[in-house]
Amino acid sequence: MPQGLIGRKIGMTSVFGEDGKNIPCTVIEAGPCVVTQVKNAETDGYAAIQLAYDDKKEKHTSRPMLGHFKKANTTPKRKLVEFRDWEGLQLGDVVTVDLFANDNWVDVVGITKGKGFQGVVKRHGFKGVGGRTHGQHNRQRHPGSMGASSFPSRVLPGKRLAGRTGGDRVKIINLRVLKVIPESNLLLVKGSVPGAKGSYIIIEK
Repeated sequence: MPQGLIGRKIGMTSVFGEDGKNIPCTVIEAGPCVVTQVKNAETDGYAAIQLAYDDKKEKHTSRPMLGHFKKANTTPKRKLVEFRDWEGLQLGDVVTVDLFANDNWVDVVGITKGKGFQGVVKRHGFKGVGGRTHGQHNRQRHPGSMGASSFPSRVLPGKRLAGRTGGDRVKIINLRVLKVIPESNLLLVKGSVPGAKGSYIIIEK
């Protein structure tokens, strides 16, 4: 994973571009993140840093994790993420949204909204079967034929069917950074990002 930050999705808004067009964008609270562990090839087998984000109460933190955060001289955090091949940082350093000040594009990783059990029309975009009138009202959103009849007499593996939808880890690549607001730790990126309001996301350079 390249350099980046942990953040939280605040919501969506829109801004006007230089050409006067209204651009939809997502507001992200990116950091500040604290370095809580530094890994290297000699002791851990690979080089990486661990960033922590979002304070939480000590009474809700296990004793091993309290000791882990105490080594970095920071308060307990809710979200921990590793970033590989990132050098030049020490234990306890703070990384802010200024990391993206000179970048025009970022990748965003998030968990999509969970939709629960859904049918094939919503889950896979099936057209549905049957008409919309003349009394044909009980098969409109059904999947239709499942395949052959007497042979092989079964539904083949991989058939797109109804099931649980959403709740997947999704990465959106090449989102344009519209604005960085360091004093508020805010990052405005063009378009939408996965997840509900308030959910944790990872922003990669």
